[in-house]
Amino acid sequence: MRPMLFNLGIGDGLFDSLCGALDAQAATLEIRSFPDGESYVRALDDCEGRVVTLACSLDRPNAKILPLLLAAETLRDLGAAQVGLAAPYLAYMRQDTRFKVGEGITSRYFADLLSRHFDWLATVDPHLHRFHAMDEIYRVPARVVHAAPTLAQWIRQHVEQPVLIGPDSESRQWVSEVAAGAGAPFLILDKQRSGDRDVRVSVPDLARHMDRVPVIIDDIVSTGRTAIAAVSHLATLGAPPPVCAFVHAVFADDAEAMLKAAGASRVVSCNTIEHPSNAMDMSAPLAQACRDLMATSPERRR
Repeated sequence: MRPMLFNLGIGDGLFDSLCGALDAQAATLEIRSFPDGESYVRALDDCEGRVVTLACSLDRPNAKILPLLLAAETLRDLGAAQVGLAAPYLAYMRQDTRFKVGEGITSRYFADLLSRHFDWLATVDPHLHRFHAMDEIYRVPARVVHAAPTLAQWIRQHVEQPVLIGPDSESRQWVSEVAAGAGAPFLILDKQRSGDRDVRVSVPDLARHMDRVPVIIDDIVSTGRTAIAAVSHLATLGAPPPVCAFVHAVFADDAEAMLKAAGASRVVSCNTIEHPSNAMDMSAPLAQACRDLMATSPERRR
């Protein structure tokens, strides 16, 4: 039987592409809120004995997570043979240690929660910093899809004479991979952060690349303060207006508008989070990851 794919929070274009790539039935869940705020979940397609995948990008996760878990348990209770999660953006990965006394390591708690309800997980470039692999915190098979080849291809096709600029020293390996694919040199920002919205940056050795178009890249843009500071700093140096290319377009507050106001010539992102800046399609590698996990993960019925 064909697998079933439910859209619980990804763009229609990405959903349609995943359905096509997986030869999956586009299935429907009715999800709404009762007047008292509780969630109502109803499957409108028969999932008995079927392999099902819930597609949900977990930006703004607190409003999404309870309906998502209720949907997973509803489908399993109705007889689904396998329940997987395709989460192009995966939340709660940054708090991977106790930065201050009394904090919880919420990345571990969130991983445990999802591991209880899903048979497998596919995601795109999660924030793996102190964790080196997903299986350090997830107890179900998890596949990471890398966006570097997609970013490199877009830059190669759309930017003439680029020089890539990475956000910090921790990003060097990832930035170098994108740069190699794009056939371009790269630089790494010197960054000093004194708060969520207070960042100072400098671009070392830019003088020898002043004939190139700067491309600021990052995996996640949330407040955008690092990229905004970089765009402003490049303007003071007399560099050409930069392109900003991101994997996950979280764009908290007015980050995109501030980037453009600071002087960015263009802001683009992958379609892991639906946003007008989406210009890079991750459907093919994400579908391949889902296909592999469907084939290798054991069934876990209720």
